[in-house]
Amino acid sequence: MAASEVGVVVDVASGSYKGMSSDNIKGLVMALSSSVFIGASFIVKKKGLKKAGASGVRAGIGGYSYLYEPLWWVGMITMIVGEIANFAAYAFAPAILVTPLGALSIIISAVLAHIILREKLHIFGVLGCALCVVGSTTIVLHAPQEREIESVKEVWDLATEPAFLFYATLVIAISLILILHYIPQYGQTHIMVYIGVCSLVGSLSVMSVKALGIALKLTLSGMNQLIYPQTWVFALVVISCVLTQMNYLNKALDTFNTAVVSPIYYVMFTSLTILASVIMFKDWDRQNPTQIVTEMCGFVTILSGTFLLHKTKDMVDGPTTMAVRHPKHVDEENGFGEEGIPLRRQDSLRAP
Repeated sequence: MAASEVGVVVDVASGSYKGMSSDNIKGLVMALSSSVFIGASFIVKKKGLKKAGASGVRAGIGGYSYLYEPLWWVGMITMIVGEIANFAAYAFAPAILVTPLGALSIIISAVLAHIILREKLHIFGVLGCALCVVGSTTIVLHAPQEREIESVKEVWDLATEPAFLFYATLVIAISLILILHYIPQYGQTHIMVYIGVCSLVGSLSVMSVKALGIALKLTLSGMNQLIYPQTWVFALVVISCVLTQMNYLNKALDTFNTAVVSPIYYVMFTSLTILASVIMFKDWDRQNPTQIVTEMCGFVTILSGTFLLHKTKDMVDGPTTMAVRHPKHVDEENGFGEEGIPLRRQDSLRAP
């Protein structure tokens, strides 16, 4: 394949085609590497969480015994390596291109979960994963070119415009409502609660990661951005958001099937990140209506995949339907799960 065919983007102003820039290729390679590490880390961390939960208080009910489990730390280090690669990718390529490439982590995570954790995914769940990948690919192929940024102060100006300030305020408010009200009541039975917090906060962390990555990239090229207070504000936001994501992602992994957590988290996180990028960096201002409509079709495809994954999370292939949630949710009085799913035989109940 010719070099000019490696990646093709449309220059809306001139109507001509341009090959993928060297920076975009670097970002693409780092993003793919990141997906490999992150996909594997889901499985290693899950193994660590299960091992820690067997001898201490489970993360799903507020325990932190996993911090003393070496296997969990191996998974954490693997994830950190993946996040560093992802961080570097955002410094070179636009968020609307980098973020959807996390689809590869779904495939890796699902395959490893099947082999190592013996977690099964219903055939419609497989279809849901395929729809997520197709939708993400559609968005990637029609992603806009990144705008030129010459100073972290430019990113700060974009982040403090009314539209993005409104989005950030809305995200923080919804996250606080989920944490303070819905997680205590529904965190153990509704997968979207934990993942909702991770995804909402994650969309803000990506914007800050991109700003920090641009600052470091410019600094290494000779234009010192560390002298600006905005750089350190973005760094503080990154740390706060990542710690919040880690906490609630651990709870989601400990409570629900990894093969379901990984793709749903990916879809929500990707969708909200693209939305945040469109608002903050005004990506759609540099695209024609056809490209925007095509991206929206990709978005709808992703939502369809999410729906299938969510609706089939308690299903397995075969004559028997089993719940994938941890058996700790059994109601000791009637033997039914919190959503009315029979989790054990009725003749095994205690005598009254």
